[in-house]
Amino acid sequence: MTHTSVKTVGAGLSAAALLLLAGATPAAHADTSPEPGNWLMLSVSHGEAPAAGAEGGTLLRCDPPGGGHPHAGEACAQLSAADGRITTLPAENTLCPMIHAPVTAHAEGVWRDRPVTWSETFPNTCALRAHTGALFALDGT
Repeated sequence: MTHTSVKTVGAGLSAAALLLLAGATPAAHADTSPEPGNWLMLSVSHGEAPAAGAEGGTLLRCDPPGGGHPHAGEACAQLSAADGRITTLPAENTLCPMIHAPVTAHAEGVWRDRPVTWSETFPNTCALRAHTGALFALDGT
């Protein structure tokens, strides 16, 4: 085998590896992005405004429930009953302490092919949970 043949084989292997990597990249990206349907990206930040440019949050998928939300089934059922309108979720009859520790909840996504963007500030986490049920129970409790 000559030196030129080794270079040619090496170039061919490099090209094949690049093609394999290029083919794998879209599939890996497709697994992490939400699909069409009923889904919301949910986040809660401390303070009276959502964190600007904050990344992360919790993905809630419905149909079937999942996406990393710890109470996906319950949250999807509550959203379904409210036709995806977070403001119409029934408030629980809960006594919350009068502690001022504001939290801002933010939801963005799609419900029944309708875009959803919602944000509201609550006096504390207890009030947030009382008004949004399982939807913003993102810490697993």
